Amino acid sequence: MASFPILCLVLALFSARLELSHADEASSLPTYIVHVKHPEGRVFSENEDLLTWYQSFLPATTTEGENNARPRQRMLYSYQHVLSGFAARLAPEEVSAMQAKEGFMWARPQKVHKLLTTHTPSFLGLQQQVGLWGSSNLGKGVIIGVLDTGVLPNHPSFRDDGMPPPPAKWKGRCEFSASQCNNKLIGARSFNIAAMALNGKDAAAEPPLDEDGHGTHTASTAAGGFVMQAEALGQAKGTAVGMAPGAHLAVYKVCFGEDCADADMLAGLDAAVADGVDVLSLSIGSESTPFFNDTIAVGSFAAIQKGIFVSCSAGNSGPFNATLSNEAPWILTVGASTLDRKIIATAKLGNGMEFDGESLFQPYFPPKLLPLVYAGMNGKQESAFCAAGSLKDVDVKGKVVLCDRGGSIARIAKGQEVKDAGGVAMILANQEQDGSSTSVDAHVLPATHVSFLAGQKIKAYVNSTRTPTAVIVFKGTVIGDPSAPAVTSFSSRGPNLASPGILKPDIIGPGVSILAAWPFPLDNNTASKSTFNIMSGTSMSCPHLSGIAALIKSAHPYWSPAAVKSAIMTTADQLNLAGKPIVDQGLLPADIFAVGAGHVNPNKASDPGLIYDISPDGYIPYLCGLGYTDDAVGVIAHKPIKCSQVPSIPEGQLNYPSFAVTSGPPQTFIRTVTNVGEAYSSYAVTVVPPPGTYVTVKPSKLYFSKLNQKATYSVTFTVYGSAYKSGEYTQGYLKWDSAKYSVRSPISVMFK
Repeated sequence: MASFPILCLVLALFSARLELSHADEASSLPTYIVHVKHPEGRVFSENEDLLTWYQSFLPATTTEGENNARPRQRMLYSYQHVLSGFAARLAPEEVSAMQAKEGFMWARPQKVHKLLTTHTPSFLGLQQQVGLWGSSNLGKGVIIGVLDTGVLPNHPSFRDDGMPPPPAKWKGRCEFSASQCNNKLIGARSFNIAAMALNGKDAAAEPPLDEDGHGTHTASTAAGGFVMQAEALGQAKGTAVGMAPGAHLAVYKVCFGEDCADADMLAGLDAAVADGVDVLSLSIGSESTPFFNDTIAVGSFAAIQKGIFVSCSAGNSGPFNATLSNEAPWILTVGASTLDRKIIATAKLGNGMEFDGESLFQPYFPPKLLPLVYAGMNGKQESAFCAAGSLKDVDVKGKVVLCDRGGSIARIAKGQEVKDAGGVAMILANQEQDGSSTSVDAHVLPATHVSFLAGQKIKAYVNSTRTPTAVIVFKGTVIGDPSAPAVTSFSSRGPNLASPGILKPDIIGPGVSILAAWPFPLDNNTASKSTFNIMSGTSMSCPHLSGIAALIKSAHPYWSPAAVKSAIMTTADQLNLAGKPIVDQGLLPADIFAVGAGHVNPNKASDPGLIYDISPDGYIPYLCGLGYTDDAVGVIAHKPIKCSQVPSIPEGQLNYPSFAVTSGPPQTFIRTVTNVGEAYSSYAVTVVPPPGTYVTVKPSKLYFSKLNQKATYSVTFTVYGSAYKSGEYTQGYLKWDSAKYSVRSPISVMFK
């Protein structure tokens, strides 16, 4: 009799091991995004019905098991709004088996995207009770959805002093305790199933708490409230405030560390669309890919179908060309520019030369010249970069150490390496491609980040004497740099690989040395308890434009996403504070693939005069014109499409506020503008043609007698520039001027 319970125990253990082996097997499988056709005429009454239908596509081997447990383990997400399909863990042979199912379109392995990482309102001309802040009531009534690393809910930037309840349309929820959300932070959700699967783990519920800092920073940049006496390590002191301080925030945690898995992002987008946000802000990106394989492009198209504006980072892979993320024309693609604020740390050399750089950490440092050494003096590149363990054979003890930017080690980590090796200070010098673009970092020792040219001169000085010396002089926060705004070196550049006939980026905005909320004290071995930090990246410029879009939507609630985008682009600034053309990191005029339409001017964008509008269905002929299959266009449009029944158009025919032309036979494009300025008005065209191109506009004048009246014009491009080599490009613009308005569209011409 005793053997029976033992046998039961053995069987139970065997069964448990079998279940664990199945779970381990499932958790090791790759995640696929599966697209299926919605059955014609069928309406799903509940989410469970939709889930059951999605499960019918899974191979039979995944649908066995007690209480239907295993398919749910394999099925990570089922989507309702941003695409017809689901995310599941599948073996390649299981994907092949699904292809025989009626309604199956295709499946693709998920990608993992990367995060693209006070004074800005006044720099952008935003003032209380006047201009766009006045007309929009600080963005009152608008909901901004931020997909990122979560949020610290009790940060002072997210207090709800004076905030009204969210609009009645709001359907979201808060996954923190009830007391941690309020009328400012109205929603917070976490989507981690795919991230857990990537690490071989089953999903576990966790709150959308920001353990990285990126999400708190971007959310407060978009819509943080007024916080007096903000600062970071004693610098950039003032009142911190987001672009739309009167707007509501909904945060969706879809990124963990720097990684944002496709399936989690789609789930966050799906929830945001259902919850009722008005603006989506995604400081996330990946390499160029066709739009039907681009999670953000597909999800954001579903958003604009609901009237939701979408702002995304251009990427941090500059200054090299063709490095953009988020190239779809229904997305506002945002590059990064500098502020007129610098936090100066000067490298003073023994020969009297001085070079201004930047550093957030500005401790007391005795004004005594110290020995200076170049870390790369041994000829090793790793040492020049101050990489981990590379300074063992370089005498740096008690010295100021010159390190090169780049390599596999981060800027602050270089300082830690210098400090660990006995160095007392660091000068960080740019590489040539970085030019004059410097960063404000919370270094772990006295340091300054200087330009490439300064670095070259410092190296020449080191080589000119047997006893080079230097000291770092900290000068604090200085406002009024006339060269701002300038395009920073890291901001990704066009042209647009996914759609060369659409000019990208669309706009540039503040993305360098941005002070915003931070969830924990700065980690630089100081006693600072600062709840703010300074960061740089197109991750920072994106939420600036998200907040500005929220202001415009509040002031003009019936404008479409395309109308808001047009207003931002056609009113952009071309000149810096000195009244000269905006420059790049090399201090040369920035080209069209760096600045797009120019630098955002929020107050002008609120009153643009004319807009170029596009309905969601207006993108369908464009997508068919890209040569996509019916299924590919259907995935984006979220409905069946037959391109044979659609009057396809070339890319340049889309009613976009800019022009991107490739050389060839003469090309004529049609544009339609809508009058949103003065009822009785007339506009005359001015054209500055790209060199090597004739541009003819008909008619040359537009007349309006009422608001919302439309007018159409044609532009013919005739390229004659035989002197240009294949791959070279030129640039120009056309603009429509009235007595009050100037509506500008940039033009690029690529030669082949």
